[in-house]
This record gives sequence, C-alpha cells and structure tokens, in this order.
Amino acid sequence: MALFDNGLKWGTGLAVGIGVLILAPVAIPAVAAIVRPIAKATIKSGLILVEKTKELVAETKETIEDMKAEAEAEMASERQQASMAAPAAVEDM
Repeated sequence: MALFDNGLKWGTGLAVGIGVLILAPVAIPAVAAIVRPIAKATIKSGLILVEKTKELVAETKETIEDMKAEAEAEMASERQQASMAAPAAVEDM
C-alpha cells in the first residue's frame, strides 16, 4: 500500500470526506452570505465605471467635434479673405 500512502491513512481521508459532506449544508450558505455582497459590490462598481467611461467618451467626442467645426470655420474664413484679396491684387497690376 505504499502507492497510496501519502502520510494519511484511509480512515482519516474518509473521515474528512464525511465531515465535509456533513458541514457543507451549513458552510455553503454562510460562505454565500459573505461572498454575495462582495460580488454585488464588484458588479456595481464595474457598472459605475462603464457609465463614467461612456460619459467621458461622449464629452471627448463633443470637444473634438467642436474643435473640428472651429477649424473648418477658420479655414472657410481664410479662403474667403484670400479670394477677396486675389481680385485686389489683380487690380493693382
């Protein structure tokens, strides 16, 4: 029996197994009562993080769109000024 001898006798392993089966109905609800609020808080934190990230992305997108519109308006203004200056330069010749 040296093959199965790991320092514990068969009787000890059997007793531990039976003990686990007896205590499982008591231990599982106790552990679940502790783990459930932790899991719920973790999920809640994750949802809050996702919500805040969506808000940040939306604000960033809006800022970029505003800057793009400003740049396009400046470009249009510059083009208009250049087109007004071009005929004046031709007349000066």
